[in-house]
Amino acid sequence: MRFLLIICLLLISILPIASAKASGRPGASLTRAQTREAERRLSDMGYWTGAVDGRFDPGTRSALIAFQKWEGRPVTGRLTLDELEAIRTASSPTAREPGYAHAEVDVDRQVLLVVNDNGGIRVLPISSGSDKSFQDEGQMSIAHTPRGRFVVYDKVAGWESGPSSAMYYSSYISGGVAIHGYATVPIQPASHGCIRIPIFVAREVSKLLPIGTIVLVYDKVSFVSGKPWVENPELKQAVLDWNRAVGN
Repeated sequence: MRFLLIICLLLISILPIASAKASGRPGASLTRAQTREAERRLSDMGYWTGAVDGRFDPGTRSALIAFQKWEGRPVTGRLTLDELEAIRTASSPTAREPGYAHAEVDVDRQVLLVVNDNGGIRVLPISSGSDKSFQDEGQMSIAHTPRGRFVVYDKVAGWESGPSSAMYYSSYISGGVAIHGYATVPIQPASHGCIRIPIFVAREVSKLLPIGTIVLVYDKVSFVSGKPWVENPELKQAVLDWNRAVGN
C-alpha cells in the first residue's frame, strides 16, 4: 500500500511537467537539439547567435531577444516551445535602406542592423538613450540618442579608460554618442544617449564599423537616407573631416 502511494505521488508530480512541455508554456524546457534548431534558424535569418551548438548561452539569448524585439513579441529572453514555433515560421529582418554597407539603429524596435553591400544583415539588441535627465560633471543633461544620418568618425579599441568606464570597443558617431559594448543591455532604453550592444560581440562589431561607416538612427517618425552620401562621397568626407576637426 505504501509503495502504491509513492507511485501515485510520483505520477502527480510528473504529469504537470509533461503537460508544460507539450503545451509550450513559459516553464517548458527544450532539448539541446531543439535549442540548436532555434540557433540555426535565428542565425540563418541574420540574428547574431554566436556558436550554433545547442547551448543556451549569452549569444543565444541575445539573438532571441533581438528576434522578440523585431517581431514585436513579449521580450522575455526565454526560449520556449512557443518561441521555437515562432522562430520556425518567421521571415528574415530587412534593412530600411539596403544596397550599400552601413549600420542602422531602429530606436523603436531597439535593435542594431549591420548591413553589407548585398543587403545581408546581422541583428543585435540594443539599449539607447532613456530620454531622462541625468547629471554629468555638475551639469544636467537629457539622455537622448540623436536621430539622423551619421558617420563613424572615431574609434576606441578595448576599454575607454579601464573596465570602470563600462564602454568597450566604442565607435563614435556624434559628440559623445557611440555604439559600444556594455556589461548590461536592458530590453528598454536605459543609456545616457549611447547605443549599447552586448559586450561579447562588441569587438567584432567594431571591426564591421570602420571609420567612415554610415550609421542611420531612426524611429517611426524620423528617417534620413544615407544614399546622398553614397552617391556623393565627398559630402560624407566633409562631415567626417568636420567631426574630426571639432573633436565631436
